[in-house]
Amino acid sequence: MTGQPLGAQVAQNETEAMKQIVPRAGAPASFADLTEQLQPAVVTIATRQREQIANRNPFAGTPFADMFNRRRGGRSQPQTREAQSLGSGFIISSDGIVVTNNHVVAPNQRATVEEITVTMPDGTEYEAELVGADASSDLAVLKIKSDATFPFVKFGDSSQARPGDWVVAIGNPFGLKGTVTSGIISAVYRNTGQGGAYDRFIQTDASINRGNSGGPLFDMRGNVIGINNAIFSPSGGSVGIGFAIPARVASATVAQLINNGTVTRGWLGVSLRELTPTLAAAVGRNSTEGAFIEDVLDDTPARKAGLDLRSNAVSWASIWAR
Repeated sequence: MTGQPLGAQVAQNETEAMKQIVPRAGAPASFADLTEQLQPAVVTIATRQREQIANRNPFAGTPFADMFNRRRGGRSQPQTREAQSLGSGFIISSDGIVVTNNHVVAPNQRATVEEITVTMPDGTEYEAELVGADASSDLAVLKIKSDATFPFVKFGDSSQARPGDWVVAIGNPFGLKGTVTSGIISAVYRNTGQGGAYDRFIQTDASINRGNSGGPLFDMRGNVIGINNAIFSPSGGSVGIGFAIPARVASATVAQLINNGTVTRGWLGVSLRELTPTLAAAVGRNSTEGAFIEDVLDDTPARKAGLDLRSNAVSWASIWAR
């Protein structure tokens, strides 16, 4: 028998097939050039807050409680103390519009924000004002109080992201300014189980820690495809499970905050439930796409539009398709 052995030919064909799947370049040789271009637009955000605290009576519940209060001019009065918060953000326009997480700049119920400071990577500090904030999506927009021209980055299309894509996170974890970490997208639109309309995140194994909140998650084209928001960590440090708000959600919310200072949302007035395989089978559906309507609330847009589980038009097995 002449010619190339059959086994070698098969191996050659397998190699050709693999070339169609496995990227030739493999992992990036370096993220240095990308980082050099993007890092100037990533900033540190700090707030100075005035927090009200209760003036506790150490003798409460004892015969000396009233004596302690009298020495302080009557009943124990609340006192105030200064508090601070620290996080990350990124500039999206040359005039100094900054995007971050709401929880980076939002005070707790007993505090008020007295000052917001934005620090550039070169150490230059600027005072900033709050343009708008939205607790539901955990997003906030600031404006740097300066006429200077700033470096900025742009939102990308997070809907094109796929598990396995390379990403780079830049932020200020634990106050360490300009920290760069890389990883891949572990999942897209991850539901964390925390509930709410915005429980859909990009999951990544790029190292994200406290202080990264509000910082950008970049794709390899230098576009912001996510805003680093939270981590899952039993220890408090990064264990390779971080979550970012998808740019597709964030960009629309940010646009409303810039234009209006608030976010306006549509409202149906229905109670929805996940359509599980068991529930789908019970209502005679072969697919789990959509959501199960459990209830239609009174005096709501849904009820006014004629959606009524008690009518013949909509049965108890009503399905609202996404």
